Formats: sequence, C-alpha cells, structure tokens
Amino acid sequence: MSSPSTPALVAMWSGPRNVSTALMRSFEARGDTFVVDEPLYAHYLAATGLAHPLATEVIAAGETDWRAVARALTAPPPDGSAVFYQKHMAHHLLPEIGREWLGALRHAFLIREPGAMLASLDAKYPAPGLLDTGLPQQVELFDAVRAATGATPPVVDSRDLLEAPGAVLAALCARLDLDYTPRMLSWPPGPRASDGVWAGHWYHNVLDTTGFGRWSPPAAPLPAHLEPLLAECHPYYERLYAHRLTA
Repeated sequence: MSSPSTPALVAMWSGPRNVSTALMRSFEARGDTFVVDEPLYAHYLAATGLAHPLATEVIAAGETDWRAVARALTAPPPDGSAVFYQKHMAHHLLPEIGREWLGALRHAFLIREPGAMLASLDAKYPAPGLLDTGLPQQVELFDAVRAATGATPPVVDSRDLLEAPGAVLAALCARLDLDYTPRMLSWPPGPRASDGVWAGHWYHNVLDTTGFGRWSPPAAPLPAHLEPLLAECHPYYERLYAHRLTA
C-alpha cells in the first residue's frame, strides 16, 4: 500500500462520456488523494487544432508542453497526498508524445458500452469519429502496459461500476494496491477547483450528484448516422470488456 513518502501514481485511461468524472469524484472523496483532470488536454488541442468546445480557454489554462505534463505526473502530488489520481482521455495521448514516463504510473482503464457512449458524445460533440472515442488508443495502451509489465491492467466497465459501485471500487483498489474506503461512494455536490475549465460544457450531469447514479439503458434508439461508427467501436470495446473487473 502507498504512503505519502511513496505515493501511488494512478493513471485512469478513459474515453469521453464513460462516467470518468464521477470516478474522479470518487477518488477525490477518499481523503488521501490528489486528483488532476485531463492534464494532456491543452497539449492535445494545441497540437491538433481541433475545434472542441472552450478550446481557447482550455489551451490558455493548461500546459501545452507534454514534457512538462509528464514531469508533473511522475512527481509526487503537489499536496503530499498518498495517491495521485490522474483522469486521462486516452485520445489525448497523441502519437508524438513519448511513452517512457508511463512506466512510473499504475494504469487502469474505464470503458462504456459504445451505443450509450456515442449517443452521449454526439449530443456534446456532434459527428464524432472513431479516434474521438479513445477506444483504439485505449487498446493500444492496454497492450503496451501488458507487454511492459507482464500483467493485465484492471478494466472497469461503467455499467458494472454503476450497478455495484462498492464491490467494483474495492476490486479496482485491490488491483491498484490501494486500500478501499467507503468514502469513495459519496461526495459533495457542485463544482470544485479540481475540475477542468471545460466543466461548464461537459459536466452538467455530474455537478449535482452526491454519488454514483443508477445504470439505465439508453432512452432512445441510437441515431442512424452513428450506426457505422458503432460497428467500428465494438471490436475495441469487446477486446477490453473481456478483461473487465467483476464484483
């Protein structure tokens, strides 16, 4: 287990609309954890020029040099916490970013059934493509971590997390060599200083929460224009789903 003198540096690799912000809230509620929200986002936007919502604000507020980000993410957390939880979008890890620093981190992956994920993503970022989902990048990184460590990193499916949060979080903590605490099941509502500046566009669903919501199936069929993308997503999702934690 970790202590403030040997902090656990935890990288959670997700795609958008995967309940990743709620999971960040959960870790922040532990009481021994410093969290950082999508630290590679500013570099990603500066490097790609993509017209994401609030892109100018994200670039202005963040660090656009990935090397500086990597140095910060492999150092002890700024407040001396025992756990340094890093919420990442896998597609922010662009090909030109070096990978050697990733060996200092404990890696885990968060996934969501692609139909539900795509419907939610399309509502916030219309007409996404496969790379916008982060799924190919998650699989690439998952394979790299397995090859480098000889172990399979933990994979959390968001439906499992919502249906049995305590059991799934306990299993996740065990795999990350962390103590589990029930404090991870609830948190105060509202925004917080640890949220990225993009929270106003992306985090409406989580701001009023005080814990993990119940899983529910999509309320409407997937729009027809997303069906080809759904077919592209499924092989990547199923590859990761085969390794998911079960309570």
